[in-house]
Amino acid sequence: MSGQFEAIVTTVPGPRSHSLAATLAATEPRGVTHIAKHFPIFWESADGALVTDVDANRYLDLSSAFGVALTGHANPVVAAAVAEQARRLPHGMGDVHPTDVKVRLLERLASIAPVHDARTFLCANGSDAVEFALKTAMIATGEPNVLAFAGSYHGLSYGALEVSGITKFRKPWRRQLREGTSFTRFPDPREPRSAERALDAVAKSLRRDRLIGAIVVEPIMGRAGVRVPPDGFMKGLRALCTANDALLIVDEIYTGFGRTGTMFACDREGVKPDILCVGKALGGGFPISAAIATGEVAAAWGPSDGEALHTSTYLGNPMGCAAALANLGEIERLDVPAIARARERFIGERLQQLRRTDPRIGDIRGRGLMWAIDFKPPGLAKHVVGSALARGLIVLQSGIHGEAIALTPSAVITDAQLERAFDILENSIHDPMTR
Repeated sequence: MSGQFEAIVTTVPGPRSHSLAATLAATEPRGVTHIAKHFPIFWESADGALVTDVDANRYLDLSSAFGVALTGHANPVVAAAVAEQARRLPHGMGDVHPTDVKVRLLERLASIAPVHDARTFLCANGSDAVEFALKTAMIATGEPNVLAFAGSYHGLSYGALEVSGITKFRKPWRRQLREGTSFTRFPDPREPRSAERALDAVAKSLRRDRLIGAIVVEPIMGRAGVRVPPDGFMKGLRALCTANDALLIVDEIYTGFGRTGTMFACDREGVKPDILCVGKALGGGFPISAAIATGEVAAAWGPSDGEALHTSTYLGNPMGCAAALANLGEIERLDVPAIARARERFIGERLQQLRRTDPRIGDIRGRGLMWAIDFKPPGLAKHVVGSALARGLIVLQSGIHGEAIALTPSAVITDAQLERAFDILENSIHDPMTR
């Protein structure tokens, strides 16, 4: 039984992690990896909901590595599919001489996406999917501008950054951004008539700027600290887009594939996007993402004359496609949406119990297997992350100002592991060093 929990055998970080941190600092640009006395650890292996570092310390993981390991770290079915594909055909020519496995993945995504007559462009990461969605919106509508939301996060490449609403990511490169995006407030269910007021602001923006051809939205904000909108907001956005001949781009890179209790978060309100962006959990650890557009919208690209206007060397990489197909099979076998719905009550109750015992905890919010805890003052979240790590628990700092901790566990975490993880989290919050 003890093998399924954390086990700390050295100081954290241990000597090998410290050594690797020194080497990393000498070989990687500053501003990428945060290196401090007690951070980071260097991962060596992972399995299910457990991570082992290079010093043989074992950790329970409530991050599932940015939400990627939804079906568990090193899922054996996914690993076997990648290995078999690597032996047979590790690379193809995605937009020139495609592979059979690419076609099978496109068929599979079309069968599950809430998108009419789905046409899928495969990418390597979330930013790539958003870039393709923005290009598609431009050629489909003829309008260059976009409406997005303050606090949103859609990636850090230039197109994705243009529609991302977190100032600290935009500020250093503001002069290179096109600044064709209008930002409005994302609704907060704690405020009266929040959805109504947010939708009214969207409607006014659409009337004010007739060059807006698309709205891009996270159905639950991820990087901003798991911001869950009131019911009716997504349906209202869909109606406004339809009425104003604008496209609705739904960014489900974080929320997709069952994490929030439905296969896609927009399914909760029966909303069908014009373009759906997915990633993270899609490949089960292999870098692959997708932008899925309706047939009508995708037709704006026109047929290829032999030179694709938007492509990449690794488009539809066979190993990525094999990983995604295997992982989609695991999501179905495990019934991840049902697991997320079943765990939602336990997680919510434990977090509310924590809130009642500590006045420094502000808002608690989430859905399914995606939650956040706000702390007062904001700097406390960073201390809790470090305290938890030293005890054998991995959680992520989140929020626009770093004021939150995000909890996005794997669907394969056991009840006992989840209980233990929350015990460690509670002890970390109450640690005298965090006071």
